[in-house]
Amino acid sequence: MSATTPAASVLPPAPWKSTFNQQISKMESPEFVLSTVTAAPAGSPVPYVPRARFCIFRGFWTELPENKHNDAEKNPKAFESDCPTFTTDVRMEKVGQLFGTGAGHAEKSTQIQGSGGGGPVEAVWWIKETSTQWRISGKAFVVAEDIEGDEDSSGVRTVKSEVGKRMRVVDESKESDWSWNRELTATFGNQSPGIQASFRGPPPGKPVTEPYDSGKLRLGAKVDGLHDPIARKHFRVVIIIPEVVEQTDLSDPATARRFRYTYVASDSDGGWKTEELWP
Repeated sequence: MSATTPAASVLPPAPWKSTFNQQISKMESPEFVLSTVTAAPAGSPVPYVPRARFCIFRGFWTELPENKHNDAEKNPKAFESDCPTFTTDVRMEKVGQLFGTGAGHAEKSTQIQGSGGGGPVEAVWWIKETSTQWRISGKAFVVAEDIEGDEDSSGVRTVKSEVGKRMRVVDESKESDWSWNRELTATFGNQSPGIQASFRGPPPGKPVTEPYDSGKLRLGAKVDGLHDPIARKHFRVVIIIPEVVEQTDLSDPATARRFRYTYVASDSDGGWKTEELWP
Protein backbone atom coordinates (compact mmCIF):
# COMPACT_ATOMS: atom_id res chain seq x y z
CA MET A 1 0.00 0.00 0.00
CA SER A 2 1.27 3.47 -0.83
CA ALA A 3 3.12 5.27 1.92
CA THR A 4 1.05 8.36 1.17
CA THR A 5 -1.88 6.72 2.90
CA PRO A 6 -1.88 7.35 6.67
CA ALA A 7 -3.99 4.31 7.52
CA ALA A 8 -5.08 4.17 11.14
CA SER A 9 -4.74 1.09 13.32
CA VAL A 10 -6.28 2.76 16.36
CA LEU A 11 -9.58 3.91 14.84
CA PRO A 12 -12.52 2.41 16.72
CA PRO A 13 -15.29 0.77 14.67
CA ALA A 14 -18.17 3.13 13.94
CA PRO A 15 -20.92 2.50 16.53
CA TRP A 16 -23.66 2.71 13.89
CA LYS A 17 -22.13 0.45 11.24
CA SER A 18 -23.27 -2.95 12.51
CA THR A 19 -26.92 -1.89 12.74
CA PHE A 20 -26.69 -0.13 9.37
CA ASN A 21 -25.33 -3.29 7.72
CA GLN A 22 -27.98 -5.49 9.30
CA GLN A 23 -30.78 -3.24 8.09
CA ILE A 24 -29.34 -2.64 4.62
CA SER A 25 -29.15 -6.41 4.13
CA LYS A 26 -32.94 -6.58 4.40
CA MET A 27 -33.44 -4.34 1.35
CA GLU A 28 -34.26 -5.98 -1.96
CA SER A 29 -31.91 -3.45 -3.57
CA PRO A 30 -29.70 -1.13 -1.45
CA GLU A 31 -30.79 2.05 -3.20
CA PHE A 32 -30.23 5.47 -1.71
CA VAL A 33 -30.65 9.10 -2.72
CA LEU A 34 -27.40 10.98 -3.18
CA SER A 35 -27.53 14.77 -2.99
CA THR A 36 -24.78 17.02 -4.29
CA VAL A 37 -24.57 20.75 -4.98
CA THR A 38 -23.68 22.53 -8.18
CA ALA A 39 -23.11 26.12 -9.20
CA ALA A 40 -26.36 27.99 -9.65
CA PRO A 41 -27.31 29.45 -13.04
CA ALA A 42 -26.26 33.01 -13.77
CA GLY A 43 -28.52 35.52 -12.07
CA SER A 44 -29.59 33.11 -9.33
CA PRO A 45 -30.01 34.63 -5.83
CA VAL A 46 -27.97 31.76 -4.34
CA PRO A 47 -24.49 30.49 -5.32
CA TYR A 48 -25.37 26.78 -5.33
CA VAL A 49 -28.39 24.59 -6.04
CA PRO A 50 -29.01 20.96 -5.02
CA ARG A 51 -29.02 17.92 -7.26
CA ALA A 52 -30.31 14.48 -6.23
CA ARG A 53 -30.43 11.04 -7.80
CA PHE A 54 -30.75 7.36 -6.85
CA CYS A 55 -27.56 5.32 -6.52
CA ILE A 56 -26.73 1.77 -5.40
CA PHE A 57 -24.73 1.15 -2.24
CA ARG A 58 -21.72 -1.04 -3.16
CA GLY A 59 -20.49 -1.81 0.34
CA PHE A 60 -17.88 -0.12 2.50
CA TRP A 61 -14.49 0.78 1.08
CA THR A 62 -11.97 -2.09 1.58
CA GLU A 63 -14.87 -4.47 2.38
CA LEU A 64 -16.00 -5.61 -1.05
CA PRO A 65 -19.14 -7.80 -0.85
CA GLU A 66 -18.72 -11.42 -1.90
CA ASN A 67 -19.75 -12.20 -5.48
CA LYS A 68 -19.22 -15.70 -6.86
CA HIS A 69 -19.41 -14.32 -10.41
CA ASN A 70 -16.51 -11.92 -9.89
CA ASP A 71 -13.25 -13.38 -11.20
CA ALA A 72 -11.13 -10.36 -10.29
CA GLU A 73 -8.22 -10.78 -7.92
CA LYS A 74 -9.25 -9.64 -4.42
CA ASN A 75 -7.22 -7.69 -1.91
CA PRO A 76 -6.22 -9.37 1.34
CA LYS A 77 -8.34 -8.38 4.31
CA ALA A 78 -5.94 -5.79 5.68
CA PHE A 79 -8.39 -2.94 6.34
CA GLU A 80 -11.91 -2.03 7.33
CA SER A 81 -13.62 1.35 7.00
CA ASP A 82 -16.84 3.19 7.72
CA CYS A 83 -16.91 4.75 4.23
CA PRO A 84 -19.87 3.81 1.97
CA THR A 85 -19.14 3.45 -1.74
CA PHE A 86 -21.01 3.60 -5.02
CA THR A 87 -19.92 3.44 -8.64
CA THR A 88 -20.48 5.91 -11.43
CA ASP A 89 -19.45 7.00 -14.91
CA VAL A 90 -16.98 9.88 -15.10
CA ARG A 91 -19.24 11.41 -17.75
CA MET A 92 -22.09 11.78 -15.25
CA GLU A 93 -22.75 15.29 -13.94
CA LYS A 94 -22.28 14.27 -10.32
CA VAL A 95 -18.56 13.66 -10.88
CA GLY A 96 -18.05 17.23 -12.02
CA GLN A 97 -20.07 18.42 -9.04
CA LEU A 98 -17.87 16.51 -6.59
CA PHE A 99 -14.77 18.07 -8.13
CA GLY A 100 -16.30 21.53 -8.58
CA THR A 101 -17.38 21.84 -4.94
CA GLY A 102 -14.27 20.19 -3.50
CA ALA A 103 -11.19 22.03 -2.26
CA GLY A 104 -9.71 22.10 -5.78
CA HIS A 105 -12.79 23.81 -7.32
CA ALA A 106 -12.31 22.15 -10.72
CA GLU A 107 -13.85 24.15 -13.56
CA LYS A 108 -12.79 22.20 -16.67
CA SER A 109 -13.60 18.66 -17.79
CA THR A 110 -9.87 17.95 -18.06
CA GLN A 111 -9.59 18.54 -14.30
CA ILE A 112 -12.06 15.78 -13.35
CA GLN A 113 -10.68 12.83 -15.29
CA GLY A 114 -8.54 11.38 -12.49
CA SER A 115 -8.86 10.77 -8.78
CA GLY A 116 -9.91 13.63 -6.51
CA GLY A 117 -13.07 15.56 -5.73
CA GLY A 118 -14.11 15.93 -2.12
CA GLY A 119 -17.33 17.86 -2.57
CA PRO A 120 -20.07 17.79 0.10
CA VAL A 121 -22.77 15.13 -0.17
CA GLU A 122 -25.69 13.70 1.71
CA ALA A 123 -26.88 10.12 1.24
CA VAL A 124 -30.30 8.97 2.47
CA TRP A 125 -31.64 5.41 2.76
CA TRP A 126 -35.25 4.61 3.61
CA ILE A 127 -35.41 0.99 4.73
CA LYS A 128 -39.09 0.15 4.66
CA GLU A 129 -38.42 -3.36 5.98
CA THR A 130 -37.36 -1.83 9.32
CA SER A 131 -39.11 1.56 9.03
CA THR A 132 -35.76 3.28 9.47
CA GLN A 133 -34.16 6.22 7.74
CA TRP A 134 -30.38 6.61 7.56
CA ARG A 135 -28.82 9.93 6.60
CA ILE A 136 -25.06 10.16 6.01
CA SER A 137 -23.44 13.51 5.28
CA GLY A 138 -19.81 14.20 4.55
CA LYS A 139 -17.41 14.50 1.61
CA ALA A 140 -17.12 12.24 -1.42
CA PHE A 141 -13.91 11.36 -3.26
CA VAL A 142 -13.52 9.78 -6.69
CA VAL A 143 -11.11 6.90 -7.36
CA ALA A 144 -9.82 6.49 -10.93
CA GLU A 145 -7.13 4.35 -12.52
CA ASP A 146 -4.45 6.97 -11.77
CA ILE A 147 -4.77 6.16 -8.04
CA GLU A 148 -1.53 4.20 -8.28
CA GLY A 149 1.37 5.31 -10.43
CA ASP A 150 0.67 9.05 -10.41
CA GLU A 151 1.86 10.22 -7.02
CA ASP A 152 2.47 13.71 -8.46
CA SER A 153 -1.27 14.21 -8.85
CA SER A 154 -2.72 16.42 -6.13
CA GLY A 155 -6.02 14.54 -6.50
CA VAL A 156 -4.36 11.17 -5.89
CA ARG A 157 -2.51 12.50 -2.85
CA THR A 158 -5.70 14.01 -1.44
CA VAL A 159 -7.76 10.84 -1.90
CA LYS A 160 -5.12 8.62 -0.33
CA SER A 161 -4.65 11.03 2.57
CA GLU A 162 -8.32 11.70 3.36
CA VAL A 163 -9.64 8.18 2.75
CA GLY A 164 -6.56 6.60 4.31
CA LYS A 165 -7.31 8.33 7.61
CA ARG A 166 -10.51 6.31 7.80
CA MET A 167 -9.04 2.93 6.79
CA ARG A 168 -8.59 0.91 9.96
CA VAL A 169 -5.78 -1.65 9.89
CA VAL A 170 -7.04 -5.09 10.94
CA ASP A 171 -4.04 -7.17 9.84
CA GLU A 172 -0.67 -5.40 9.71
CA SER A 173 0.97 -8.44 8.07
CA LYS A 174 -1.22 -7.94 4.96
CA GLU A 175 -1.09 -4.15 4.79
CA SER A 176 1.81 -3.96 2.31
CA ASP A 177 0.04 -6.40 -0.05
CA TRP A 178 -3.09 -4.25 -0.33
CA SER A 179 -3.55 -2.30 -3.58
CA TRP A 180 -5.84 0.60 -4.49
CA ASN A 181 -5.98 -0.45 -8.15
CA ARG A 182 -6.76 -4.05 -7.21
CA GLU A 183 -9.71 -2.79 -5.14
CA LEU A 184 -10.84 -0.64 -8.06
CA THR A 185 -10.72 -3.56 -10.50
CA ALA A 186 -12.43 -5.94 -8.08
CA THR A 187 -15.23 -3.39 -7.61
CA PHE A 188 -15.66 -3.21 -11.38
CA GLY A 189 -15.85 -7.01 -11.42
CA ASN A 190 -18.61 -6.92 -8.81
CA GLN A 191 -20.92 -5.04 -11.21
CA SER A 192 -23.47 -6.97 -13.25
CA PRO A 193 -22.67 -7.49 -16.96
CA GLY A 194 -25.29 -4.89 -17.85
CA ILE A 195 -23.79 -2.26 -15.58
CA GLN A 196 -20.28 -3.04 -16.83
CA ALA A 197 -21.52 -2.64 -20.40
CA SER A 198 -23.06 0.75 -19.60
CA PHE A 199 -19.57 2.21 -19.23
CA ARG A 200 -19.05 1.45 -22.93
CA GLY A 201 -22.26 3.23 -23.85
CA PRO A 202 -22.79 6.68 -25.34
CA PRO A 203 -22.21 9.69 -23.05
CA PRO A 204 -25.09 9.97 -20.55
CA GLY A 205 -27.52 12.67 -21.60
CA LYS A 206 -26.47 12.67 -25.26
CA PRO A 207 -29.49 13.21 -27.54
CA VAL A 208 -30.41 9.97 -29.28
CA THR A 209 -30.76 11.88 -32.55
CA GLU A 210 -27.05 12.71 -32.55
CA PRO A 211 -24.64 10.17 -34.03
CA TYR A 212 -21.93 8.45 -32.03
CA ASP A 213 -19.22 5.97 -32.91
CA SER A 214 -21.23 2.75 -32.91
CA GLY A 215 -18.03 0.77 -33.39
CA LYS A 216 -16.78 1.77 -29.95
CA LEU A 217 -19.69 3.08 -27.92
CA ARG A 218 -22.99 1.31 -28.18
CA LEU A 219 -25.79 0.30 -25.88
CA GLY A 220 -25.62 -3.29 -24.69
CA ALA A 221 -22.02 -3.80 -25.77
CA LYS A 222 -20.25 -6.50 -23.80
CA VAL A 223 -17.03 -5.57 -22.06
CA ASP A 224 -13.76 -7.14 -23.08
CA GLY A 225 -12.86 -8.51 -19.66
CA LEU A 226 -12.08 -6.72 -16.41
CA HIS A 227 -9.66 -4.34 -18.12
CA ASP A 228 -11.80 -3.31 -21.09
CA PRO A 229 -10.08 -0.02 -22.05
CA ILE A 230 -13.24 1.89 -22.94
CA ALA A 231 -15.29 0.79 -19.94
CA ARG A 232 -12.44 1.29 -17.49
CA LYS A 233 -11.74 4.76 -18.90
CA HIS A 234 -15.22 5.78 -17.74
CA PHE A 235 -15.60 3.65 -14.58
CA ARG A 236 -15.20 5.32 -11.17
CA VAL A 237 -15.64 4.34 -7.53
CA VAL A 238 -16.88 7.08 -5.23
CA ILE A 239 -16.08 6.91 -1.52
CA ILE A 240 -18.17 8.84 1.00
CA ILE A 241 -16.28 9.91 4.11
CA PRO A 242 -19.02 10.26 6.74
CA GLU A 243 -18.93 13.21 9.10
CA VAL A 244 -22.46 12.99 10.53
CA VAL A 245 -24.74 9.93 10.52
CA GLU A 246 -28.38 10.09 11.63
CA GLN A 247 -30.61 7.08 12.27
CA THR A 248 -34.36 7.61 12.67
CA ASP A 249 -36.18 4.50 13.89
CA LEU A 250 -39.93 4.66 13.20
CA SER A 251 -40.61 0.94 13.65
CA ASP A 252 -42.83 1.78 16.64
CA PRO A 253 -44.46 5.23 16.32
CA ALA A 254 -45.12 5.28 20.06
CA THR A 255 -41.41 5.01 20.85
CA ALA A 256 -39.80 6.55 17.78
CA ARG A 257 -36.08 7.17 18.30
CA ARG A 258 -33.42 9.23 16.56
CA PHE A 259 -29.66 9.01 16.96
CA ARG A 260 -26.91 11.27 15.70
CA TYR A 261 -23.32 10.06 15.34
CA THR A 262 -20.72 12.75 14.75
CA TYR A 263 -17.16 11.96 13.76
CA VAL A 264 -14.61 13.85 15.84
CA ALA A 265 -11.12 13.90 14.35
CA SER A 266 -7.87 14.44 16.22
CA ASP A 267 -4.22 14.74 15.21
CA SER A 268 -3.51 11.03 15.66
CA ASP A 269 -6.87 9.28 15.33
CA GLY A 270 -10.57 9.95 15.70
CA GLY A 271 -13.81 8.66 17.11
CA TRP A 272 -17.57 9.02 17.18
CA LYS A 273 -19.81 11.08 19.47
CA THR A 274 -23.28 9.56 19.95
CA GLU A 275 -26.42 11.54 20.83
CA GLU A 276 -30.04 10.48 21.17
CA LEU A 277 -32.44 13.12 19.86
CA TRP A 278 -36.14 13.70 19.69
CA PRO A 279 -37.35 12.25 16.39
